[in-house]
Amino acid sequence: MYNSFIKKIDLGDGRTIEIETGKLAKQADGSVVVKLGTTMLLATVVSAKEAKEDVDFMPLSVEYKEKYASAGRFPGGFLKRESRPGDYEILISRLVDRALRPLFPDDYHAETFVNINLISADKEIIPDALAGLAASAALAVSDIPFNGPISEVRVARIDGAFKINPTFSELEKADIDIIVGATIDNILMVEGEMSEVSEAEMLEAIKIAHTEIKKHCKALIEFAEEVGKTKKREYSHEENDEDLKKLLHDKTYQKVYEIAKTTPGKHERHDAYEAVKQEFIESLSDSLNEGEEVNEVLVNRYFFEVEKEAVRSLILNEEVRIDGRKTNEIRPIWSEVDYLPASHGSAVFTRGETQSLTTVTLGSKLNEKMIDEVLIQGSDKFVLHYNFPPFSTGDARASRGISRREVGHGNLAHRALKRMIPAENNPYAIRVVSDILESNGSSSMATVCAGTLALMDAGVKIKKPVSGIAMGLITDTKSGKFAVLSDILGDEDHLGDMDFKVTGTRDGITATQMDIKVEGLSYDILSKALEQARVGRLHILDKILETLPEPREDYKPHAPRIEQIMIPKEMIGAIIGPGGKVIQEIQNTTGATIVIEEVDSFGVVDIAAVDKASIEEAKRRIQLIVQVPEVGEIYKGRIKSIVNFGAFVEILPGKEGLLHISEISWKRVGKVEDELKAGDEIEVKLIDVDKKSGNLKLSRKALLPKPEKTEETRDRN
Repeated sequence: MYNSFIKKIDLGDGRTIEIETGKLAKQADGSVVVKLGTTMLLATVVSAKEAKEDVDFMPLSVEYKEKYASAGRFPGGFLKRESRPGDYEILISRLVDRALRPLFPDDYHAETFVNINLISADKEIIPDALAGLAASAALAVSDIPFNGPISEVRVARIDGAFKINPTFSELEKADIDIIVGATIDNILMVEGEMSEVSEAEMLEAIKIAHTEIKKHCKALIEFAEEVGKTKKREYSHEENDEDLKKLLHDKTYQKVYEIAKTTPGKHERHDAYEAVKQEFIESLSDSLNEGEEVNEVLVNRYFFEVEKEAVRSLILNEEVRIDGRKTNEIRPIWSEVDYLPASHGSAVFTRGETQSLTTVTLGSKLNEKMIDEVLIQGSDKFVLHYNFPPFSTGDARASRGISRREVGHGNLAHRALKRMIPAENNPYAIRVVSDILESNGSSSMATVCAGTLALMDAGVKIKKPVSGIAMGLITDTKSGKFAVLSDILGDEDHLGDMDFKVTGTRDGITATQMDIKVEGLSYDILSKALEQARVGRLHILDKILETLPEPREDYKPHAPRIEQIMIPKEMIGAIIGPGGKVIQEIQNTTGATIVIEEVDSFGVVDIAAVDKASIEEAKRRIQLIVQVPEVGEIYKGRIKSIVNFGAFVEILPGKEGLLHISEISWKRVGKVEDELKAGDEIEVKLIDVDKKSGNLKLSRKALLPKPEKTEETRDRN
């Protein structure tokens, strides 16, 4: 038997979210089932009772997994079972992780695992917006220390009206699509894409999302009280030495402050910090009794706090950043296109110590990305991949596959650019790859800028160029001071209170990603950050356009050529032929690649080849197949067979007509073979089409001069 508790949240439009605990997965520290319609998520959380030795961070793991059985489907592949997480699952895991992680107590270091499984799926309900709520609910009914609750919602603007957690069908029409994570008081995380909207419109969407989230958080607080889980476990995961902390601060703070103020280079600055820390450790070692050792774990923790305080004070008090820039100043930018002569398009974009080498590859429909997820199937003509090798930060380590961070950064850049890829008159599948060669902050935004240049270099007629910028924030709650930072460095991200990435065209925002690490961030500060981001974004866009002001007129000579023609849907089978015989023969003889897709009442034929002649020949042969014979037209055909009463002539591929013996010549023909042979090419005229059978009637004599009547023929008549 079980004793379950249920809490309901009214979305206000006839939909209700239901949260249940006490029925499933009862051995986890906390477990809930979140239900909306027939969509159900099972969320569990388990945290170790003690922290591992010398761990001074929060070892949190969040896994979002979609079960194919939830939608009544078999997984693809040979094994027919779920395997490693797909990109979509990784992205949702990251969204939940980013909202949860800042709210665990700073001194709580026990390994904690949050698992969210989609166990029942309605084909119209998007489950990702419920994942954050489910994870927070599982924490709420556990004894794990957590400064929540939080919730996440998707807000979309559809036909001018905002809607919370829209359906798949509704989302197709949205010009704003963002997911927001927040507590009852503060925004924590924002991610999404837009169709060139203003800063004010985006801020309005965030406010609407937060209003809904407050309802969810209030319900979770009540739910925890009803379940009896308001008391959290006791723990002691940190040892502290206040004397050591004060001593380290007194000995190192001013030195660190001066380094931050006078050493703009990333590696030089870090080396100087390390030298100060090692000097302190050595001096401390000299003062210890025999057998005593320096606690380097504590020294590292306290030194990081000194570094953080020094950098933040420098910015707030002197308005000087660690690389010497003003708060709204962008790092020096240089860029170059056509750097890789053998690629279809390429660009190098460098901003300060961050550099992206980006390529564009053009392909046919066969190169489109196939999507086979639990709820989403189809293909994607535009993909973007982001690679972050260790050498980009000077790290001496091996690269072990694609990280979650790489998936997330690539997705952000993809969202930034995808609405600017032309949907019409673009037969190409497009792959953009950004390889980060140097990194010191904002590498995903460098990818957006390099991606824009590489696409234009490839001759892709993007609607508008896109640029991106990462904004930071330093705040002091005691003094009320704050500083919004444009184009942040890696250290400013790690030591600051916000990482706010904004991409867009000259006319509006196309994508955003925001993580806030401080409580009480006002909408006024957010508004200031957005305006400062807009100015910086336009400055970067101007620099991009100095390198290449518009897409090239034509594709590179070595890029594949693709032409697209429309045919009647009923003619698709004729082009393919029995067992693919016809289409294979055209491809083999012309060297072109042909892909046919049925769209509405038409067949869309993509013809790809490396040269124009191959495309033209393939197109000619396809047009002959789909051509409808017209009475009165003259055709050059090949005789397929001879019979006693005439000959069958193929006037178009797969279309034969009868040339009756009486239509071969003006003179009387006694034997067909005396005039024609199988395989001969002759010109004939289509003189009739039988209305019932569709049989074609041909004439050769209609094309021959009619002989004049002689005296002999007149007498005979």
